[in-house]
Amino acid sequence: MGIIGLNEYPRYTYEDYKNWEGRWELIEGIPYAMSPSPGWKHQMISNNIAWQLKESLKECKECTVLLPVDWKISDDTIVQPDNLVICYEPGEKPYITKAPSLIFEVLSKSTALKDREIKFRLYEREGVKYYVIVDPEDKIARVYKLENGRYIKVCDATDEKVEFDLGKCNFEFDFSLIFE
Repeated sequence: MGIIGLNEYPRYTYEDYKNWEGRWELIEGIPYAMSPSPGWKHQMISNNIAWQLKESLKECKECTVLLPVDWKISDDTIVQPDNLVICYEPGEKPYITKAPSLIFEVLSKSTALKDREIKFRLYEREGVKYYVIVDPEDKIARVYKLENGRYIKVCDATDEKVEFDLGKCNFEFDFSLIFE
C-alpha cells in the first residue's frame, strides 16, 4: 500500500501530468491542484527563505538552492517543494530525480494537510535529510531531521537559529528573518 492508501481512483502518470495546464502535483497517481496561487504572505516567507538559503550557501560549490521545480520521484509521483537545496548536479532534464537534502514547505490553507501528512511521509520515505514545515499563521517552523529512516523533530523555531549539516556544507539558518 502506498502513502495515500487509495486504490479505487484513476491513476495518472508523468505523461499525463506534463500536458496539464496550471500548476499540479502528482502523488502516487493522484493529482493535486496547486491553486489558488499562494497568497502574498506565503510568497514573502518563501522569498525570505530562498534569500537566506542562497546567502548561507554562497560559498558552497556542491549545493544549489532552488525554488519550486518538479521533483520526479517516479512515473506517478511528481512534487514541487516551495524551497529546496540539492547537493548534487541536477543534470539536463527539466526536473530533478534525486532527493533534495533540505526542503521547506510554507503552509497555505489549500495545501496544509498534504504538506503535514502526505508529503511528510513521502519526504521521509525518499530520504530527504531535513524537512521544515513553515506555518505563516502561527509564525512557527517545525524542523525535522531524518534519523534511521524516520523524521525526528529538532525544534519548533520562531526566532531561533538552527544548524543544518548537509554533509558537504553546514550553515546556520536564522528563523527570525523569515517572518518579517
